[in-house]
Formats: sequence, structure tokens, C-alpha cells
Amino acid sequence: MSARFTPLLLAPALLLSACGSYNGGVESVHQPVVQRNDYVLDLQTQGYGLAPGESRRLAGWMDSMRLGYGDRVSIDDGADGSTGRDEVAAQANRYGLLLDAKAPVTVGQVAPGTVRVVVTRMTASIPGCPDKSREYQPDFSASTSSNYGCAVNSNLAVMVADPADLVRGVPGSPTSDPATGTRAVKALRDAVPTGGGGTVVKSESSKGGGK
Repeated sequence: MSARFTPLLLAPALLLSACGSYNGGVESVHQPVVQRNDYVLDLQTQGYGLAPGESRRLAGWMDSMRLGYGDRVSIDDGADGSTGRDEVAAQANRYGLLLDAKAPVTVGQVAPGTVRVVVTRMTASIPGCPDKSREYQPDFSASTSSNYGCAVNSNLAVMVADPADLVRGVPGSPTSDPATGTRAVKALRDAVPTGGGGTVVKSESSKGGGK
């Protein structure tokens, strides 16, 4: 009798284990998703530079954006991108950023007599984490927990300096400098051994306690 009803007892467990996110391998289904946003500011120009007062307006806008590593700044003036380039580059240099050679395509045309400054920012996140949708035990579907990978990948998304590196990485240098490659090894070999000095030896007065 008990053997006859065993499949019926296992059926609810199988149904429960099939609910929620399925993680059937060692690579989590929760992977970083990189989102790109372009922020634009149109500035008035005068000749080949910015109109009076526009540099201060640009500085205030960049301060409010809190520019940092990973942000990209470019100029779109509808032509060759040279109008106001020096002033914009000077403001971007305050944050340690260089101007990109080419601006991304943005909505709307650049009006005559203006220049468009574009700040491209990427952010990384893990949608759906934390994920507690799946019952961890008992689980007869060869799946890890639904939350598997959320902690590691969420930390990765937060710590990466440039989220764009999660998409395409950083290309290596076409040339190799032996001095750079051996710098770490040379520093290790030139270091003074820890047992060769720098240790603290108790004085005679300290050895005797309070005597």
C-alpha cells in the first residue's frame, strides 16, 4: 500500500520544486545588466567658443551630475565638434575625464548657434535579486536555489569601476613593455626580507616588569 501511494506523495513536492527561477548549472541566471543613459546640455556659442556665462552654467551642470570615472563626455555641434571644445575639455578635466572623439546620436538636432554637450553614463544592476521565489528543499529538479548568484553578481555590479567593461571589456595594448611586465617581480625581489630587521625587541627594563 505504501509503495502504491509513493508517486502521489512525491507529486506535490515536484510541483513545488518547479516553481520560481531555475538554476540548473554552475552559472547563475542572474547576470549583470548594463544600462546606458545619455544626458545632454545645449549651450550658446559665440564664434568658435562658448558665449559669456555658458562656461559657468556648464560647470554647475557637471557638478550636479557628479561626474566620475566611467562617465564619457563628448561634444556635438552638428559639424566637426570643434566649437567650444577647449572650454568643455577644461571643465571635464576637473573630474579627470577626457573628451571622446565622437558624440553618440541623441534625440533632436543641434540648433544653429549652439553646441551640445553629451554625458554618457552606464550603470550595472541585477534585475530580480534577491530572488526567493523557489523552495530550496526539497528540490528534485537538479536546481540550486533561486537566489543563487545574486550576492556575487550584485557585488560585482556595484564594485566595477566602469560598467561598460562588463559588456566588452578593455582591449589590451598592441605592444608589450618588458619593464612594465617585470615591475611586480622586481619589487618583490628588491624588498627587504621581513626577518632581516624592523622587529621590535623588548628592552631590559620592560623585561623585568615592575621590578
